[in-house]
Amino acid sequence: MAGPGGSRLLAWCGIAGPVAFTAAWAVSSLLQTGSSATKVQLSGLAAMDARDPQIMIAGFIVLGACSIAFGAALGRVAAAGRAGPLLVKSVGAATVAAGLFRRDRLLLAGPGFAGESWHNQVHDLVSGIAYAAMIATPLVLARCFRGDPDWARLSRPLQVLALLSAAALALFASRAVQPWNGTVQRVAVTLPLVAVVLVAARMLTLRPGSGAAPGQEHG
Repeated sequence: MAGPGGSRLLAWCGIAGPVAFTAAWAVSSLLQTGSSATKVQLSGLAAMDARDPQIMIAGFIVLGACSIAFGAALGRVAAAGRAGPLLVKSVGAATVAAGLFRRDRLLLAGPGFAGESWHNQVHDLVSGIAYAAMIATPLVLARCFRGDPDWARLSRPLQVLALLSAAALALFASRAVQPWNGTVQRVAVTLPLVAVVLVAARMLTLRPGSGAAPGQEHG
């Protein structure tokens, strides 16, 4: 078992991952000359024909790896239950896969677009899993935290962030606000990342061993 220092390091991953991912898409969007950031989706920034796709690929992989590490830290928090940490790790695994199995094109349609490759189809599948798990995670954690005095204050903010993200994703999927779909997607993804940061920050402010699962208080 990881000691208190190791647990805090893993908890910091809950902040480092979202920050790195946000920085990656912000930089990639600025470098993607010739295409408006309001139109280009996050996956498009890592596509085969994107400019400097390695930046966004790294963003996906770092976020995914940090999410898996943070899920391990969250598994030591009794208030988080079993489902919460598992969902966080699922988001992480799906995010890494989304970065490795890249989309074919910067934009979803355009001249010469003749269908999707197998890795584009895998990307779409794992992205759907990531979206679902990202919304479910704060909702599950909000329910688990409700009865714990150390964590109850986060319950309502997590619920609100999850519901706002779900609404943004529904708007994104409807394509009703084209050409602003890329912006809507960024909002939809950022909201659950804020939820993760809030949970990680709370973990880091609790005294060592507080709220730890039975048998894990001393590592």
